[in-house]
Amino acid sequence: MSAKRGLRIRGLRQRWLVNAVLPIVLVVIAIVTVYTLGVRRTYYSAMRSGLETRARVAADNFSSYGLKSYSEYFRYASITAETFEEKDRLELQFINVNGRVQVSSYGLTAGTQPGTSDVTAAVATGKPASFEGLDPQTGERILSVSAPLRFNGRVIGVLRYVTALHEADRSVLVSMAVAIGVALLCVGLAIFSNAIFINNVVEPVAVVSDAARRISAGSYGILIDNHYRDELGELVDNINDMSLKISQSEKIQQEFVSSVSHELRTPLTAINGWAETLAADPGANPEQTQRGLNIIVKESRRLTTMVEELLDFTRMQDGRFTLRVEETDLLAELEDAIFTYREIFSREGIELRYECADDLPPIIADGERMKQVFCNVLDNAAKHGGSGKRIDVSVAAEKGSMVIRVRDFGPGIPVEELPYVKQKFYKGSSKARGSGIGLAVCDEIMRLHNGTFDIANAPGGGTVVTMTLPMEK
Repeated sequence: MSAKRGLRIRGLRQRWLVNAVLPIVLVVIAIVTVYTLGVRRTYYSAMRSGLETRARVAADNFSSYGLKSYSEYFRYASITAETFEEKDRLELQFINVNGRVQVSSYGLTAGTQPGTSDVTAAVATGKPASFEGLDPQTGERILSVSAPLRFNGRVIGVLRYVTALHEADRSVLVSMAVAIGVALLCVGLAIFSNAIFINNVVEPVAVVSDAARRISAGSYGILIDNHYRDELGELVDNINDMSLKISQSEKIQQEFVSSVSHELRTPLTAINGWAETLAADPGANPEQTQRGLNIIVKESRRLTTMVEELLDFTRMQDGRFTLRVEETDLLAELEDAIFTYREIFSREGIELRYECADDLPPIIADGERMKQVFCNVLDNAAKHGGSGKRIDVSVAAEKGSMVIRVRDFGPGIPVEELPYVKQKFYKGSSKARGSGIGLAVCDEIMRLHNGTFDIANAPGGGTVVTMTLPMEK
C-alpha cells in the first residue's frame, strides 16, 4: 500500500511539473529563439547596411574624379587600395567587368576571381549588391558588398568591400550563450520553485489520503494535525469533522443494536414466560391469570410500538416517510392520547393535567401521525420525568400557530446532552428503556408538517417539549 502511495505521489509530482514547467520551458525556448534570430538579423543587417553605404559613397567619389584613361583608373585604384586604413578588418577590391580582381588592399587576391553573386549582380544591374556566405576561394564565412564603377555612363568595374564574419559570428554566439544562460536560470528557478510548491502540496495530500484510507478501512475517529491556513486546512478540518461524525454515528448505531436487542429480548422473555406459565397451569387462580394476561398485553403493546418506530425509521432513511394530510380535529387526537395515558399514569402515581384554550380551529395535518407524536412525548415524559409525579399538557394559539407543551417535573436533561436528544439512536445517560429513535421520528413528523419540535429544560426543574403547528385557513 505504501509503494502504491509512493507511485501516486510521484505521478502527481510528475504531472504537476510537466503541466507547470513544460509551458514555461516552451515559452523560454521560443523567446530565446526569437531573440537569437533577431540579434543575428539585426547585427548582420547593420553590417551590410554600413558596407553598402560606404561602397556607394566610395564608388560615387571614384566616378566623380572624371578619369580619362584606363591607366589613370588603374593608378587611382592602386593608390586608394594602398592608402586604405582599415586593412585589418576590411579588404578593398577593384574588380573588372569580367569578375577578376585587378587591385586589392591585401594584394594576395589580385588576379583571382571571387565568384560571388554580388559582383555579377553589380555588373549586370548597375546597382550595389551584397553577399553573405562561404568564400569560394577560402571557404570561410564572409560578407561582401559590391558597388558599380561608371565611366562615361557605363560600368567599367566594381568596387568591393569584403569582411570575414568570424568575429561577428562570435559576437552572435556570445549573445546567444548569454540568452541561453539566462533562460536556463529562469527555467531552473521555475523548476525549483515549483518543486518546493508541489512538495508543500503533495505531502499534506499524502497525509490526508492516508487518513482517508484508514477511515475507509474502519479507523473511525482519527484526527489529522492541522498546520495549514488555506484550502488544505479547510480540507483537513472537513476530514476531521467527517471522521468524528462517522465515529459518533458508528458508536450510536452499535449502542442502538445493543439497546434494541435488549429491548426486544425483555418483553419477549416476559411474554414467553407468562404464556408458558399460563399454559402449564390452566386452572391457576383468576387473579394470577389476569396479572399474566395484563403483562402479556403490556409487553406486546411495547413490542408493537418498537417495531412501528423501527419501520418509521427505515422509511425516514430511504425517503418513504410521508403524510396523509387533511383537515383534522387535532384537539380530539390529543385528548384521546391523554385519556389513554391518564389511566396508565394514575396506576404509577403520576398526575396528568390538561389545559386547552377555547375556539381553536381545525388543523391541516395527518391526525394519525400527530397522535403518534403525542403518545411518544407522553410516554417519554413518564419514563424520564415520572419521578416528579406530575405531567402538564397545555394547548394555546400563539402568533398564528397552535402550540402544544408537555412538561414533566423530573430531574431534567443534562445541559451537555440537550443538543443531541433528537438525534437518531441517542439515549445519553438515560437508563430508561427504549430504542432511541422515537424523538427522531417525532421531529421528522413535525418537520413534514412545517412545524417545530423543541426540547428544553423548564424553569424550576423538569423538561418541557414544545410542539408548534401553523394554523391554516
